[in-house]
Amino acid sequence: MTSDAEVPVRAAGCVLWRRAPVGGLEICLVHRPKYDDWSHPKGKLKPGEDTLAAALREVHEETGHDCAPGARLPTVRYRANGRPKEVSYWAAEATAGEFTPNSEVDRVRWLSPAAARARLTQQRDRELLDALHAALR
Repeated sequence: MTSDAEVPVRAAGCVLWRRAPVGGLEICLVHRPKYDDWSHPKGKLKPGEDTLAAALREVHEETGHDCAPGARLPTVRYRANGRPKEVSYWAAEATAGEFTPNSEVDRVRWLSPAAARARLTQQRDRELLDALHAALR
């Protein structure tokens, strides 16, 4: 029997992108004041929620944007607060929306892939940029 401490916390998110006004791509990063970090939009699944539905919901809640999901990206696994966490990711193109600061996310930034790589707090989030690049080729 597996203890609750070893059952992974399941979450989902997207590497949100849009076409830059002058060519190329821009990546949307969110700043979470609780952790003072920059990451891709993501969050925990609600009971019974499908991972893709959760990813799209979290993008909307955290960035104010709707998006069109694309390729499935690697699932990221790590430990958070002593428990295993498993985050399913998709590439997603922003379609419409506008950011409004909230209690979870106080800022978003649309950055070039190189600037996003430099701004991201965690290495595992940088690796998702490589996966996005490969998926969009």
